[in-house]
Amino acid sequence: MSKSKKLAFPTLVSVLTISVLATACSSTTPTTGGSNSTTPSTTAASNDKGGQGNVTVTMWHGLTSIDLDNMNKVVKAFEEKNPTIKIKLVYTESNEGADQKLLTAVAGGNPPDIAYFDRFKVGSWAAQGSLTDLSTMAAGAGIKKDSYYPFAWDESSYKGKLYAIPLGTDSRLLFYNKDHFKEVGLDPNNPPKTLAELEAASEKLTIKDGKRFKRIGFIPWYSQGWLYSWGWSFGGDFQDKSTGKITANDPKVVDALQWMTDFGKKYNVEDIAGFTSAAGTDEMDPFISGQISMKISGNWTVAGIKKFKPNLNYGVTPIPTPTGSNFSTWSGGMSLIIPKGSKNIEPAWKFLEFLGKEEGQYLVNAQSGMSVIDSVNAKFGYKDDPIMKEFVNILPKSHNRPVIPEGQLLWNELASATEKSTRGNGSPKENLDKVTETVNKALEKYNK
Repeated sequence: MSKSKKLAFPTLVSVLTISVLATACSSTTPTTGGSNSTTPSTTAASNDKGGQGNVTVTMWHGLTSIDLDNMNKVVKAFEEKNPTIKIKLVYTESNEGADQKLLTAVAGGNPPDIAYFDRFKVGSWAAQGSLTDLSTMAAGAGIKKDSYYPFAWDESSYKGKLYAIPLGTDSRLLFYNKDHFKEVGLDPNNPPKTLAELEAASEKLTIKDGKRFKRIGFIPWYSQGWLYSWGWSFGGDFQDKSTGKITANDPKVVDALQWMTDFGKKYNVEDIAGFTSAAGTDEMDPFISGQISMKISGNWTVAGIKKFKPNLNYGVTPIPTPTGSNFSTWSGGMSLIIPKGSKNIEPAWKFLEFLGKEEGQYLVNAQSGMSVIDSVNAKFGYKDDPIMKEFVNILPKSHNRPVIPEGQLLWNELASATEKSTRGNGSPKENLDKVTETVNKALEKYNK
């Protein structure tokens, strides 16, 4: 699984506009994963027969490597239980081109029966009538909100109706280098809980030579330090649940952005930008290489550390809050949807139902992520792992980004407000007022 790795000012808005990868996206190189895998050029019609009495269900996906191996195991287990249904996996790249291809197929009345889908996009696609309502089928199968972490169900729903079956997920915490803590006299077993403690630790950990950082303790907006992370940590809300309107200028969200802005002023935002623009990835990730002592990131980073620096002495802890309590995080993830116009809704739903319950969830998330079902994460042993248990334990308190038709616009506007504010181009309040006005105006056309 690849995620958005860093947030560097010089390319902030352009990067975010291209992609909002909060969770399980994969590379764009197709990988052969078994007898069920194919390519778009060999796609069979969604209602063709795979043998006497059999129906072939076509699923478009962008999976490769481990993720594709896991999905093939799911397909095999499902077909053994449902011998009259064959699942044909069809590779399509995980990018905007794939989205357009799927929209075109829906508009043309010949979509796949199932698509592997970022939950972040459920609101926009449901609003334009491109997804099949799964609510009645889910209720009949005993699949309900209580089956999952609350955020996963909420992100899969739009205006009270279920449009997707959530698959894997993630969460974000503060990573910290225990050896750096020891070096400057900080207790490695007592990481920061409050913002004041975080600021004090950052100051002790930072080593600067003139304008150049030899090591920086912390950068609020680096890696997964989005405004979502801090707005919720400050106790703010980005949407009024009763009206559906966006509240990016919630006073506590404004406070969060003001804190980020003040932090940038203290360390000189231009010097920080120079540091982040030169930061590498993989084994050159500044946290792995020791150039940054603390950062906000997700559970996928654990695999990177194991691969590139398995002896790194580090810990994870909830994102600090002003009070040192009421910790939270936010999560994203992938799902399966049935596009509007599918010719095989009933057998397609059977596959979604299988993936919506424990057995399918265990298979699809094995070796590659966390499940949206708590009992599955327990079976993976995550709750007994000193690092992974922290990511799992906070999931019941996790948030999802607002499920609205203009989710991408909101993301881009929040990113722009963060950059403008920290660069001194308008105050946090002014910039977040603009975000709120812009997005709510864009939403008006969906209420007519």
